[in-house]
Parts: sequence; C-alpha cells; structure tokens
Amino acid sequence: MIEVAIMVEGQNGLTGARWQRLAKAVETLGFVGLYRSDHFTNGAPPDKDSLELWVSLTWLASHTTRLEFGPLVTPVSFRHPVFTARIAKDVDNLSGGRLTLGVLSQL
Repeated sequence: MIEVAIMVEGQNGLTGARWQRLAKAVETLGFVGLYRSDHFTNGAPPDKDSLELWVSLTWLASHTTRLEFGPLVTPVSFRHPVFTARIAKDVDNLSGGRLTLGVLSQL
C-alpha cells in the first residue's frame, strides 16, 4: 500500500489559522503525515506571513491523533543541537511518538 504525506513551506504566507485548517484537512483526508520546512523568512518579498517550525509541530502534537509529522530537515546551524534534540524529544512525547526528525549538517 502506498502512503502519501504532505510537505508545507512555512515562510510563504503560512499563518496559524491556515496551518490549523490544513492539518485538520490532511488528517481527515487520510494522509499519513504532514511535514514542514524549517524556513521562517522570505527572500522576496520579506513581508509574507510565516509560522515557526517548532510552534507548528507542537500544535500538531496536541491537536491531531494519527498524523506522523516533523521537519523534512532542520539545519543544525539554526539552533544549538542540544536545544533541537530537547525540543524534538518533548514534541515527540507530546504526540505519543509520531515525530520524525530530519537533520541537516551542512558540511
């Protein structure tokens, strides 16, 4: 059986309300997961709405029941690796083990 997930860019006009509607639709429609980029700024124009990655994933952890989720990749240069590991552990615990963590070393 093929499983299909959705990936969303967070920096191109994604608001909290849009994220919530999208997450509910993705879960209702039977997709296996919902994944995010770890970008929160835009190149041009810089004034579009954006939603920080870990804020959006924390919301998913407590407002969905079966969706797998996570960052496709989160660059280690964005946050200290210990902080990333700690927040990922906490979000995974909140979700009952549904977080998949993708990490980019940029070497």
